[in-house]
Amino acid sequence: MAQILVLVDHVDGNIKKVTFELLTLARRLGTPVAVWVGPGADTAALAEYGAETVVVADSSTLLEHPVAPKTDVLAAVVAEKSPAAVLIASTAEGKEVAGRLAVRIGSGVLTDAVDVDAELTATQSVFGGATVVQSKVTHGVPIITVRPNATAPEAAPAAGTREDIAVEAAASSTLAKVTARVVATKDGRPELTEAAIVVSGGRGVGGAEGFAVIEGLADALGAAVGASRAATDAGWYPHQFQVGQTGKTVSPQLYIANGISGAIQHRAGMQTSKTIVVVNKDSEAPIFELADFGVVGDLFTVVPALTEQVTARKG
Repeated sequence: MAQILVLVDHVDGNIKKVTFELLTLARRLGTPVAVWVGPGADTAALAEYGAETVVVADSSTLLEHPVAPKTDVLAAVVAEKSPAAVLIASTAEGKEVAGRLAVRIGSGVLTDAVDVDAELTATQSVFGGATVVQSKVTHGVPIITVRPNATAPEAAPAAGTREDIAVEAAASSTLAKVTARVVATKDGRPELTEAAIVVSGGRGVGGAEGFAVIEGLADALGAAVGASRAATDAGWYPHQFQVGQTGKTVSPQLYIANGISGAIQHRAGMQTSKTIVVVNKDSEAPIFELADFGVVGDLFTVVPALTEQVTARKG
């Protein structure tokens, strides 16, 4: 079978869930080959999710510069392996790596795919989420970035044979340098773009204090908290939790929208969610058009009751 490269997304050796999703998807398309940039390669974890081979560029200096050295490594592996495709997480960094790699090797690139079939045709949500299209790269090695949570990760143990590769970053790749790293303070909830469940609040929460009920349901479900642009612009919730066209794009298994009208700006960031539940007192709110399940009611009545039921069932 043709080889499918998967760029491992990791932080200090801790592999992000999206990598296991990409390996699962890669197994449907060919033979997964994981590409690890930096020291501390966890070949066992990658093998658990189907990586037949793990190509490792074991150099800490490659991580001293943002983005570009990863392109150097991937270009070297593409030249050596001649893969059928390259899969990369559709994050801000991942899309930049994909774009740089496409220019470097003269190939086409597709971003924000939510699925890829056996013919390497990608399904994408475009024009602010208004249209779903199928796209295919027609020149070079297809480079496809895939949204987190687009594929459920499934373990399928493979060999995980390690192959070391020596890659020296190009001079142009070292012009920018990472001067410091600060570990972000986390609240114990999953990362918004990687969470399987997201509970979001919008203008309907009425103020910063209203997010307490949103957080309560999120914690009961083990979910991430999201917010609409209206809520973040009003200062009710931090901007890093904004879901939408100018915020973060999420594709969880379950998305619960509370007090969110459903403007196109917000819909563009969440409408590829697998199941969408809406709570809104306005039965005419546009977001009900996306809902798999909808509740017309006051979120301050519905959400606490739902939280209570979830907590009771967990007990």
